[in-house]
Amino acid sequence: MMAAGKKAAEEEGEFKEAKMEVRVLENKKDEGKISFIIKNTSAAFVNALRRIIIEEVPTMAIEDVEFRKNNSILYDEMIAHRFGLMPLKTDLKSYNLPEKCKCEGKGCARCQLKLTLKAAAAGTVYASELKSKDPAVKPVYPKMPIVKLLKGQSLELEATAVLGKGKDHSKWSPALAYYKYKPVIEIGNVKNPEEIVEATHGNVFEIKNGKLEVIKDNLFKYDLAGVVEEVSKGEVKVTHDNDFIFYIESWGQLGCKEILNQALDIFNETFDEFAEEIKKAK
Repeated sequence: MMAAGKKAAEEEGEFKEAKMEVRVLENKKDEGKISFIIKNTSAAFVNALRRIIIEEVPTMAIEDVEFRKNNSILYDEMIAHRFGLMPLKTDLKSYNLPEKCKCEGKGCARCQLKLTLKAAAAGTVYASELKSKDPAVKPVYPKMPIVKLLKGQSLELEATAVLGKGKDHSKWSPALAYYKYKPVIEIGNVKNPEEIVEATHGNVFEIKNGKLEVIKDNLFKYDLAGVVEEVSKGEVKVTHDNDFIFYIESWGQLGCKEILNQALDIFNETFDEFAEEIKKAK
């Protein structure tokens, strides 16, 4: 359908193809953060990408907890809740979503993973004490506290982790993803440059040769939120063009690159399915 529409538009002289461009602004692998500019696209596409990342990219999380012993100060439900929200390193190549597994969601080594914990010593129980049967799947933050045991108290349990999607529960969401229009700064006859620099904490503007200038490397990192227009009395205007700045902040289950690649694969797969349904409806 898209090809037919393109051909018809070309015959009428109305079709202008614009190739999407992506430029990385910042890639902090150690912090699990990436930001990039997307050019020649629409808000609909960028928002669809954001929602797919948050809702559709699968990760591993603890779904069930079976307690053998627990005489700590916390109820079983509270400890289970903590385990559920504990980010786990995820290996998407080794596991299937339960609904796509050959066992049809009944539970097997290809769609679920067992983790155990035994703690009896007085002190804080950390996530690192959770032992996984798969070394590739383990807590992202080993020092995350679970519960504090006193003398004579103990905790013993078996947890089951499965792949899931953020649309079913936020514990399966792999990252925080958001975007904004790329800002464009227009500087007029500014009479109080020092006040503007102070109002923006020196992060976006600087004074060179007595004139107010933008710190280009920092422009995309901060949201001016109308402050600079008010302080400059309208001499500095913040508008935007049709480009977007996209941000991904991973919770640690997957790297930002893998999250983005998975999201694009899901995006393409969804549209392929849509195209097939359209063909059937003809």
